[in-house]
Amino acid sequence: MSIDPELLEILVCPKDHGPLEYREQESVLLNPRLGIAYPIEDGIPVMLIDQAQPWS
Repeated sequence: MSIDPELLEILVCPKDHGPLEYREQESVLLNPRLGIAYPIEDGIPVMLIDQAQPWS
């Protein structure tokens, strides 16, 4: 499931307020600067810092 490109343009990481990379196959929004990913559940990004997953 893809996310609206306009939504992707305005979403930022709640921790460092920087841009995120959309990884469709993994269903995550990735912050490569901090090495964390926010899950996308049922097409809705879960943008909670405590829900972020480590990403290598």
